Amino acid sequence: RDLYLDILLDLEKPSDVSQCQSCQIGEGKFRCLTCSGDQTFCRSCIVNAHQFLPFHKVQEWTGKCFNDTSLEELGFIWYMGHGGQPCPFSDDMHAWENIPMDAEADFSPMETVHGSTIPTKLTIVHSTGVFLHNIVWCSCPGVDCQQHLQLLKAKLFPASITRPQTAFTFDVLNHFLIDALECKTSASSFFEKIRRMTNNCFPDTVPNRYRELMRVSRLWRDLMSRKWFGFAHNDEQKLDKGDLAWFCPACPQPGINLPPDWQARYERQPESCWLVSQRYVVDGNFTAQHMVMRKPQLDISLSDGLGYMVKDQEYQTHLSSAVESKERSSCSNHRAVNAANISRSNLRATGVEATACARHGCFVPHSIVDFQKGERHMNIDYSICNALNYHSAGIDSFLIIYDVGCQWSINFLQRVAQSKGLSVPEDMHIVPAGLDMLMGRFWRLCGHHSIRSPQLLVKTLLKKYKRALKGVDDTKSPFDELTLSLDPEKISIWKIDEKKAMEQRGEYLDIYQLQMNKAPTMAEIRLKLTESENTDTSKPGTVSWLITGINLEDLQDGLRADIRQLPTDATPGQKVSIEEKRQRLTARIAKFHETADAMTAGMDLGTATVHSDDPRFCYAGHDENGWGEVSDEEISEYIDEEILAEEMGIWMPSSVPYQDALALGLGPLQAEELELRKGQANDCLEKLRMALGHKAIIYRQYFRSANSTWAGTRSKQEAQRCQLKIDKCIRSYQRARSAMEGLGMDKATLGSLYQPISPTELSIDKEVTEENRFGQGSDRLAWFWRGNNASQGQDDAWIDEFYRVNWLKAKARWNRWQEELRLVRHEMSWTINWFKYHQNEWERRDGQATRPGHQAYAYQQVLMWGRFVEEAEKNFNGCQFIL
Repeated sequence: RDLYLDILLDLEKPSDVSQCQSCQIGEGKFRCLTCSGDQTFCRSCIVNAHQFLPFHKVQEWTGKCFNDTSLEELGFIWYMGHGGQPCPFSDDMHAWENIPMDAEADFSPMETVHGSTIPTKLTIVHSTGVFLHNIVWCSCPGVDCQQHLQLLKAKLFPASITRPQTAFTFDVLNHFLIDALECKTSASSFFEKIRRMTNNCFPDTVPNRYRELMRVSRLWRDLMSRKWFGFAHNDEQKLDKGDLAWFCPACPQPGINLPPDWQARYERQPESCWLVSQRYVVDGNFTAQHMVMRKPQLDISLSDGLGYMVKDQEYQTHLSSAVESKERSSCSNHRAVNAANISRSNLRATGVEATACARHGCFVPHSIVDFQKGERHMNIDYSICNALNYHSAGIDSFLIIYDVGCQWSINFLQRVAQSKGLSVPEDMHIVPAGLDMLMGRFWRLCGHHSIRSPQLLVKTLLKKYKRALKGVDDTKSPFDELTLSLDPEKISIWKIDEKKAMEQRGEYLDIYQLQMNKAPTMAEIRLKLTESENTDTSKPGTVSWLITGINLEDLQDGLRADIRQLPTDATPGQKVSIEEKRQRLTARIAKFHETADAMTAGMDLGTATVHSDDPRFCYAGHDENGWGEVSDEEISEYIDEEILAEEMGIWMPSSVPYQDALALGLGPLQAEELELRKGQANDCLEKLRMALGHKAIIYRQYFRSANSTWAGTRSKQEAQRCQLKIDKCIRSYQRARSAMEGLGMDKATLGSLYQPISPTELSIDKEVTEENRFGQGSDRLAWFWRGNNASQGQDDAWIDEFYRVNWLKAKARWNRWQEELRLVRHEMSWTINWFKYHQNEWERRDGQATRPGHQAYAYQQVLMWGRFVEEAEKNFNGCQFIL
């Protein structure tokens, strides 16, 4: 560091050689900060050395330090034309050559000039700063002698045509466009940067040319667009809507990237109906403050309707004549439309709407419109109609993805028929899809006329291709394994249902959903058992007694959880609350065992079952245990101070081994308990699914999007309450499963219907929290999300329905990735054809051009598009589909 600092400070002193390092005569007092090295020059040499470097920053040695100066102060003269030499038609063309330029001369060009050629002081804005230069104009006869044309030939864009006093270099205009695109820099910030680069200490002393930059940059953008799109090569060609904008190279465009006989070729390809179709996504959630102008009549775009924005006059005519439906929207997401129908006062632009390629994010040219107050159908219709008619001749299938597409599509064709300015392709088939797509990543492409978009697209298609290959491999193996393990006759039936759903869609798509009712709840089982209590094998009241025992086990769980949550420095009040719960629970358990003696006719019940908590799920909360009231008499009568209530064993029929229970005549009681335990397990699984889903929604809608500390804290508390319910359900489920195993339930049936639950299966459902994540096509849900399943080979309706739905979805996932792979291969081919189309167009322009400059630029474009073709074919490496 010290060494670097020393070198940096040494650069502030003059060179050890006092003479000019160029002529070796004059005193070396001047240096250039832009040029490399630390050479010093005399006044004459530094001016001559920068004859073609007018935007370098120079300094002068004052005797103690270097101070900023300028080439203009040192006598630099910028001659327009003639290679930097004075114009031969000037009366005093040699006047400047006779001026002494030695070290002692005090040169001032405005005082020594004699004749008619007087320098003009011109402010020039460059990417490195703002410079002032003396300009001597060319006096050659002809139209090119006009000052603004002389500046243009010198790569300076004049801010005025009649009397230019400010000019912008081509470099700074290109720099401004790229800076706005990549860095999102506003025009005011960009020019403030230029001023600070000119004078970091006193930027306010630098002339402010912000207004001139705004005007000139628009002119420059328009000229560059016409140059890039080849309209400068044909003055007679009339520009049409969207001609100065790129569209997606990978989307099918008849006459551009599809072969002339594409319809006949694709008819021979399987599933061609969905291959050659347009997929658009629509969104209207952008703010557009730049469209709210104080004087809109002065903000007439030079490329009105020729780029991505629609033609203003035609659009306003459509809005004035469009008939808007006053019917209130039935879509819950269509609040913008409802709000727009309430008030029409103070109409002004409040946002913009765009239609873009749904697969690659490229805006459709001439399809971006503004809103006048809210999002209305008339705005959306105009944008979508322009998109449907853009390079789509022969394409009759369109997918429109719109967050309120369900409502928009109802009367779309009717509104088009009633409008004079709207039209759609004949025999068009629109499939609306309601999907809220975030379009922010697409916005950066709007107005982007450079070739950066095609470069990125090749890489994007390669990523899509690799992802599709992996998706096919990941989904084919599980589908094949599942198919081999199932009954072929059932698969044949499912294939018929799938084919019918693909052809007729609508309600037939319900085959992908479970078609059976939920598993019976505990209440339903209790009702069924209660109704059969009068049979010979049952005693009255046994069902209620068994339910009481199950509830007491839940209360013990809750009490153990409350004790675990007590802080180490628990207050007397907290301790008293725990002791009161213990007393009440002890009394209820003792009363339950008295009833058990009556139910079993006083037989020796043996040791009761003591349940313990799984340490992996030891987390519970307060006020969720349903503590009932017990009288003080019951407490004093039944309390047992030796055994704590949470550690007491509660005798249930399942406490007796299955074979011993049959010998003791407890078989009917165990059968009733087994049914109730099934209901208990079913209830726990249903509550578990609801609690996990609720927790996922909290994380998705509230916790991750909380805009305040209060909201975040409340969300965390709500999520914790959901976790308490989850833990409670798990403990109850584990106890029910353990009891069913003790009651002699078949292990195979128990393992298929009621599998053990592990903590890894309790993660938040990412289908809710991360719906756009990668890899969801091969997701596997935990078993308890799939319904009640029977063992393989058993004739059970639940397991049959489970396998039917899983087989259909596994096949759909595999088919989806196959379609993606096939489509990406076609998109690769269309992209290469798009590059070749532009290469051929520039070859045609090169052959028709007569001026050398036009020919040179056309051939330059031929080489560039040829390079695109070569790079695309090299990167795709034969992966593209060839018809």
